[in-house]
Amino acid sequence: MMKQDNSPKRAHRLNIVLVEPRIPQNTGNISRTCAVTGAALHMVRPFGFEIDDKKLKRAGLDYWDKLDIYYYDNLEDFFSKNVGEFYFFTTKGRKVHSDAAYPEDKPVYIVFGREDAGLPEELLYAHPEECVRIPMRNTLRSLNLSNSVAIATYEVLRQWDYPDLGREGKLTKYTWD
Repeated sequence: MMKQDNSPKRAHRLNIVLVEPRIPQNTGNISRTCAVTGAALHMVRPFGFEIDDKKLKRAGLDYWDKLDIYYYDNLEDFFSKNVGEFYFFTTKGRKVHSDAAYPEDKPVYIVFGREDAGLPEELLYAHPEECVRIPMRNTLRSLNLSNSVAIATYEVLRQWDYPDLGREGKLTKYTWD
């Protein structure tokens, strides 16, 4: 069973926020990204699926026990319980995500909207300097949500020099030396 505690047991430096996610497979893939990077996952209701959806669990099945996940009733609930630096990933942003400087000394929240609509424009308009965009062709709508989260997560971690992450793998039948 997944944790549904809304009071973090430890402060996460990197936090991934999904606002009203619709597609369970995307959320499952994102949960796996969170688990392998140590990021917390924050999910803002309403969801487009049941949290026990088989497709959701299948995408991140063997990682659920490694995941710190928190649920909120709406954006107001989320913002009332979290403090840090917020970056809103949107196709409408004017700043490239890799040009943003993600601070290491406070919690960072990278926020993503629902697959079919993105983040509310009122939120974006209120935070123009925190809106960032992953470059792509202007003639296409958007990247897949789970791909966007992975790109954003690893850009933040790259800037932080990949804290607490393994940098070297091992062969199963051979040794590198």
